[in-house]
Amino acid sequence: MIDQILPGFGGQEMALYLARGGRMHLIAESGYPDGFLDPFEGTPVRARLPGTEVFATGAPAFFENERELTAAYPGIPKDQMRAWAFLPLIASGHPVGSCILGFDQPRAFTTEDRSVLTALGGLIAQALERARLYDAEFALARGLQQALLPHRLPAVPGLANAARYLPGTRGMEIGGDWYDAIPGTRGLYLVIGDVEGHNVGAAATMGQLRSAVRAFATGGSPPEVVLARTNQLLLDLDAGLLASCCLLQLDPVSGHARGVRAGHLPPLIRYPDGRTETLDLDGGPLLGIIRDVDYPVTEFTVPSGAIIALYTDGLVEDPDIPIEQGIDRLRSALAHADPDTLDPARLTDLADFLLGHARRSTQRADDVALLLTRRT
Repeated sequence: MIDQILPGFGGQEMALYLARGGRMHLIAESGYPDGFLDPFEGTPVRARLPGTEVFATGAPAFFENERELTAAYPGIPKDQMRAWAFLPLIASGHPVGSCILGFDQPRAFTTEDRSVLTALGGLIAQALERARLYDAEFALARGLQQALLPHRLPAVPGLANAARYLPGTRGMEIGGDWYDAIPGTRGLYLVIGDVEGHNVGAAATMGQLRSAVRAFATGGSPPEVVLARTNQLLLDLDAGLLASCCLLQLDPVSGHARGVRAGHLPPLIRYPDGRTETLDLDGGPLLGIIRDVDYPVTEFTVPSGAIIALYTDGLVEDPDIPIEQGIDRLRSALAHADPDTLDPARLTDLADFLLGHARRSTQRADDVALLLTRRT
C-alpha cells in the first residue's frame, strides 16, 4: 500500500504507526535509511514528538522546511528529508495512530495539499481498521472451525482412522466441511459433509449438523434414518443453507457396511490387492431441500486390509478438468500410494500424500476434508 501511495503524493518516505498499550509501534515504512526509525519504536504516546502529538490532538502538522521542524522540536533526529506531513490516523472517531510523509525538497503545502493529505490519513485509518476487524473475525472463525472439528478420532479395535482438514486460501478461509468417526452399537459411523458457503454462518451450521449426526448415530439409528433426521433438522433451523453428506456404518468384525449419500461425492475403496474403485452408493438429494425424503441404502463388504476414503469436493475440484476426472485422479493416487503408507500406523502419512496436490495449490477456493479408514 505504501509503495503505491508515495508516488501519488510526491513523497520519498512514509511511516505508519499504531498506538498499542500507550506506545507507538511501527507497522510499515518505506524509504527510510536502515535503522533510522529504530529509536522511535515504542515511543510513549505522550512524548513530545510530532508523530505522537498529532495522534493526541487529532490535528495534522505540516513542516515546509527543516527550519520549521527544528524550531518546533529542537534536537529532533533528521535524515535527508526537507519537508514533512504528520497525519493523525482516526478510525470510527478515535485516534489509532499516525502517518508520516517525508519529502526530499522544501514544500509549500497549499490549502488543497493539506486537505488531500488529511483525507489520506483518514483513508489509511479506515483501511487499517477494516484489516484489524477482518483479522479479529478471521481469528474467531478459525477458532470456531477448529473447535467444531474432532480433536481426535476414536480408537476402535479392528479399524485404523486418519483425517485431514485444509482451509481454503481465499476469503475468510473457513467453510462448512466436516468429518467425524462415531462409535455406535452397530459399528463405527464414518461421516463426511459440506455445508455451502465460506463464512462463520456456514461453520456454525456445520457444527449443528455434526452434533445432530453424532446424536442420532450414537442413539443407534441406521444411516438412512440418521440422514433423514438430519435433513429435517436443517430445514427446521431455517438457515437458508444446503449441505451434502456421506455416511457409512461399518462393522469392524464382519466388514459389513451400509452407506447413504445426500448429494455428496462417492467414497473410494482400495482393496488389499491394490485395486481401487469408486463405491457406487445410491444417492439422495442434498440436505435442506425436501422435508420428507428417503435416503436409499447401499450394502457392501469391506475386506480386511481395505481402505475407505471419504472426501469433500475441494480435494478433487479443478477448474480445468471435469469433476469425474478429479475423482479419478484421487483414485489413481490412492491406488499407487507408497505401500509403506498403507500400514495402519502410517495412515496419516497416506492422508498427507493424498492431500499433496491440494497443499501445493496457492489458490484453493474451497475447503478440503479427508477421512481414511482401514479395516485391520
